Amino acid sequence: MVDPHNITGRVSTPLENTPAQAWDANAAIPAPLQLHSPTVLPQWVDYNGHMSESCFLLVFGDSSDAFFRFIGIDESYRDAQGLSLYTVETHIHNIKEASEGDPLILTLQVLDVDAKRVHIFHSMFLATTGDLLATGEQMLLHVDMAAGRAAPMPQWLLEHVQAIHAAHAALPRPRQAGASIGIRRKTV
Repeated sequence: MVDPHNITGRVSTPLENTPAQAWDANAAIPAPLQLHSPTVLPQWVDYNGHMSESCFLLVFGDSSDAFFRFIGIDESYRDAQGLSLYTVETHIHNIKEASEGDPLILTLQVLDVDAKRVHIFHSMFLATTGDLLATGEQMLLHVDMAAGRAAPMPQWLLEHVQAIHAAHAALPRPRQAGASIGIRRKTV
């Protein structure tokens, strides 16, 4: 559906141009993080009367954007340093339907991190019942945008993500994490 108010035709996120949070090294880190709680918008609902599959990815992307601001990345980071986190792989599991007006709660778990990569896992819940609606697993790559290739995160950023990873280490690994896609056949 074309939005007549979006004359640029460019996708934007709810947090666009919102500054990153100041990092408090002494603050407790929630496990998992809960940084994004949207409501299913009318334009996210398809001809079947429920949230369209592409909109699940849109909402997970917005949750990632909230995570970026939590760890200290925003437009000023990108513009001043020419660095950003890019999504290089995503796996979505659609479990239950969501309808227009449904309040959602998203959680985010850092599964792993190294100097250039962050492996995150989103869970989307219906706020009124707590039912799991979908999961989204993403591999993020820290990129030097001018060079067009992966680059190590600055030490301060790596330390923020490592602190979250340490806080999330006690969480159980989500069942859907690392799942491959394919037709499973019974052996005779």
